[in-house]
Amino acid sequence: MSAERKTETIPEWKREEVDALVALLERYESVGVVDVEGIPSRQLQEMRAGLYGTAQLRMGRNTLVRRALDAVDEGAEALDEYVSGQVGLIGTDANPFALFKQLEASKTSAPIQAGEVAPNDVVVPAGDTGIDDLQMVGDFNQAGVNARPGESGTIEVMEESTVAEAGDEVSPELAGVLDAMGIEPKEVGLDLRAVFADGVVFEADELAIDEEAYYSDVQTAAARARNLALNAEYPTARTTPALLATASGEAKALAIHAAIEDPDVMPDLVARADAQLKALAAAIDDEEALPEALRDVEAPAAEPAADEGEDDEDEQADDQPEAESDDGDDDDDGDAAEGLGEMFG
Repeated sequence: MSAERKTETIPEWKREEVDALVALLERYESVGVVDVEGIPSRQLQEMRAGLYGTAQLRMGRNTLVRRALDAVDEGAEALDEYVSGQVGLIGTDANPFALFKQLEASKTSAPIQAGEVAPNDVVVPAGDTGIDDLQMVGDFNQAGVNARPGESGTIEVMEESTVAEAGDEVSPELAGVLDAMGIEPKEVGLDLRAVFADGVVFEADELAIDEEAYYSDVQTAAARARNLALNAEYPTARTTPALLATASGEAKALAIHAAIEDPDVMPDLVARADAQLKALAAAIDDEEALPEALRDVEAPAAEPAADEGEDDEDEQADDQPEAESDDGDDDDDGDAAEGLGEMFG
């Protein structure tokens, strides 16, 4: 007895669907698998419309999606393991990080249904709910909400309460109360599972980057590198102006200390001599021994040596170039300087 081998006949619509998925995979630089489970049809259509011009979303049976991934000879079959449940393929010419950020930003709040698990703590605020169906007071109380009929004829919540914690199953009474109050604790959107780009598969947790923290780290690193170069007197395009200003200030301080009669130093030397003369005149009790111009002269507020040091510091600060507007420069004299201070003792 001979057995006939049956060959599988693939319907035309399946061929066309696979061809369409393959075209999407070949058209875009980045292709990902997104989870669409639990998204209402209306919101899904709105999300699809919001992607217009930047990305394309296409749904398909999982078997057809896998067939399309395997048909593309570029390594896209690595996404096969992420195809499970209700998923779709999304393609874009943007980088995977930009795609992840766009999808996260497009998520919207939605009502939660009875039997679903609360994604986070659900809080009902105190106050007038505006609900005039007083028969619902019992539902409020069964849901763990302290409520009663208010003076205005509507239901009033007496105190704020957490009616469900993250992971709790939502009861029918609570689901009805939240829906009546317009509280939408659930967030729905396209959850990106993985993206294939430039021969590499990026999972969602690898794409979830805190941009502000990353930017701050780069700023801090740049500031500390600049301060390290300044402390090591390493000349670069960014450090040379500050190094020259420091050297100029130190040279001027040395010239003042050595009383070198240089045109740039003479005003400081004259000021120091004037301060010393006034201090000496103030120390003489016999006014008759002093010229009239030096009588009743008060001693300077600080010692001449201290004045000299303060003047030097002020002049050095004046000689320093103004802080550039480049990111990270604001930290040069702050946290970065403190870190380098510890490094160099």
